[in-house]
Amino acid sequence: MSVALLLRLILVVLLVAFLAEPQGFAPVFAPFAANGAPAVYTQSSLLSLTLSHLAMVAAATLAATIVSVGLAILVTRPAGREFLALSRSIANMGQTFPPVAVLALAVPVFGFGPIPTLIALFLYGLLPIFENALTGLTTIPPTVQEAARGVGMTDLQRLVSVELPLALPVILTGIRLTAVISLGTATIGSTVAAKTLGEVIIAGLTSNNTAFVLQGGLIVAVLALLIHDGFARLESAISRQRPMFA
Repeated sequence: MSVALLLRLILVVLLVAFLAEPQGFAPVFAPFAANGAPAVYTQSSLLSLTLSHLAMVAAATLAATIVSVGLAILVTRPAGREFLALSRSIANMGQTFPPVAVLALAVPVFGFGPIPTLIALFLYGLLPIFENALTGLTTIPPTVQEAARGVGMTDLQRLVSVELPLALPVILTGIRLTAVISLGTATIGSTVAAKTLGEVIIAGLTSNNTAFVLQGGLIVAVLALLIHDGFARLESAISRQRPMFA
């Protein structure tokens, strides 16, 4: 077993153990707690907050992936090339409006809760996936396209069996970037009553309890590392499995 794999396993075990029984780690965080303050956040279950946080990131990333890849497919077809500028403008929308600004605009319309956060994460995640999908679909060698046409593949068959499989590693890189960024960005959702790990961080900041801040921050950081590593390994595995025309 490699050292890197061993370290990842240790991180997973420690994270699961902490979420399952956080009070067992109270001595670790006690030096960072304010005078007389609890060392471990107990106002909400850390496990439920983590699952809610991950669910929100997964939902927003999935929605951003469907829209971004769909737009990339559209603008790389002959009939849709004229929509490239419009698609880029849509994908750039989330980068133009920071998540905090999106929350401020969405709360009066949708109220407090998870929906404003989901909208902010969705918009912010469009650009990396769209640009990577566009790059992946436009850098396929012409010889590969010609070979697929030569065996009688239709446009749809080429897209599904050749283009998307070849572009998938690059698309996954965009999804990985979006997922990792969204993990950190989602913490601001707690300012509008969304159930995320930002609740723990905000509680620590408002009560001057560094232990809470560390707990929320460390959980998000470990999740980001594990998800980043998981996607990177998936990209590497898919890159080794090339379609027959590659």
